[in-house]
Amino acid sequence: MGYQNYGIKPQLVERVKTKLKNPNVKDKIRQLLSHVTKFDLQDRAKVRKLVKSAAVILHEKLSDVQEEQIVNFVLAQKIDPNNTFHLLKLWGMFR
Repeated sequence: MGYQNYGIKPQLVERVKTKLKNPNVKDKIRQLLSHVTKFDLQDRAKVRKLVKSAAVILHEKLSDVQEEQIVNFVLAQKIDPNNTFHLLKLWGMFR
């Protein structure tokens, strides 16, 4: 199930992808996510905090609705950042 099914607009995804091409921004996001576990990514409050922090780094103003859509998407993916298959699956969604 793709991110669009959660109401996340392709335009937002494209803007974020473009911003992540900046090495400084990419490094800040990498630092933000460096110690995140699969348990963190199943905790609604922690995911919401990560989404807010990432939005600040990316200079993206997210509405409450957009934020909720992203949080719901992340929770539904059941991401394990230490599982290469999970990371490849995510990579494929956003190529």
